[in-house]
Amino acid sequence: MDFHVTYIKTDGKDKDFIENCRLLDIELDRRVGKKIQRDKYTKYNQLDEIREAVAVYADNRLAGGGAIRRYDDKNMELKRVFVHPQYQGRGIGTRLVSMLMEWAAQLGYQRMILETGELLAESCAVYKKLGFQVTENYGPYRDMPESLCMAKDL
Repeated sequence: MDFHVTYIKTDGKDKDFIENCRLLDIELDRRVGKKIQRDKYTKYNQLDEIREAVAVYADNRLAGGGAIRRYDDKNMELKRVFVHPQYQGRGIGTRLVSMLMEWAAQLGYQRMILETGELLAESCAVYKKLGFQVTENYGPYRDMPESLCMAKDL
C-alpha cells in the first residue's frame, strides 16, 4: 500500500505529538510493562521541555512522531520516537530519526544521545543502522539495568 508521508516540525504542545506519545505509552505498556516497572520513567518523559518535535502523517493520518530535547551544551537527547505499528517497516522511523539528528546539528549540538531498551529490538535496529553505538548509561538511567543507552556524534 502506497501513501504520502509528511513530516511536520512542531513542539511538545502539539495535540498530535501528544497523542502519539499517549499511543507510545500504550504500546510500551503492552510490550514491556510486564517485565519492566515503567512508572519510574514517567518523570523523564515529560513534554513541557520539548521545543523541537516532529509529527508524521501518512495520507493526512497521524502515523508517528518524535522529539529532541537539550540534555546539556553538547548533547541533544532523542525522545518519544514512535511509529504506529501499521506504518512500521517502511522507512518512516529511519527518516524521522535522521531528520531529528539534522535538526539537532543545525541547532549546534555535537552529539545525540538516547535511552531505549533491548526488548525494543526494532528501535535498536533503526538506531544501529543510523550509526548509534551503545554507550554507558547516562544521567537518570545510570542505575536502571533494563535501560540501553546509545549515542552518535552529529
